Amino acid sequence: MKIRNRYVLGFAGRVAALVLKLLVRTLRFDYYCIGTQVIPAENIRLGERYVFAMWHEYVLLPIFKFGHPNMAGLVSKHADGQLLGHLLGSVKMGMVAGSTNRGGVEAIRQILRDRDVHRHLVVTPDGPRGPRRVAQVGVVYIASRTEMLVVPVGVGFGRAWRAMSWDRFAVPRPFTRARLITGEPVAVPAGLKMAQLEAALAPLQSELDRLNALAELWAATGKLDPRSVLPSPHQPPRTS
Repeated sequence: MKIRNRYVLGFAGRVAALVLKLLVRTLRFDYYCIGTQVIPAENIRLGERYVFAMWHEYVLLPIFKFGHPNMAGLVSKHADGQLLGHLLGSVKMGMVAGSTNRGGVEAIRQILRDRDVHRHLVVTPDGPRGPRRVAQVGVVYIASRTEMLVVPVGVGFGRAWRAMSWDRFAVPRPFTRARLITGEPVAVPAGLKMAQLEAALAPLQSELDRLNALAELWAATGKLDPRSVLPSPHQPPRTS
């Protein structure tokens, strides 16, 4: 049975945030950046804005390792979105209403309105209802309308508990290896029409798949081959 009472969700969110903060501190964490250094947020140059894209099942690690007050998470109106909102608040991140499978219109309005408050956005392109690891066009629609660069993020855990949900949501086990890789920021052409979104989405889907496979292999073996993390030849270059 799904929990819908907002008071119960609020309590569950606060408890989960506390437990997860403690859990993340136990992890054997490592991070690899391909190209431009964009996290922690303090490394981002003034005037630049990014959309950080990662699969729904792995959103916990990036939030608790790199969450920052000048970031906001794209949160759906579903109950799991409300729970995620409490986790974001625990690291002082903001929230933007919307989802990537409904075009992101609500999100764009809030991003443009709050550009001086939350300069960067965290999205799960396959959320909030899947299919698992299949990016929806909303992420490139948002990037095209706001002219924000998209940073693909890959995550992997050596050992994790998996939920019996559509995304097989992952919670890392204590003291396991946790790995995160960020790719080179991707520039999405401005003003794309709806018919052009699928073509713009394909390179991002490919890069998310590649980086996540690399992060999962790195977490499983403890080894990362530098040759494997070169920028993808299929990835559109960022604009200066």
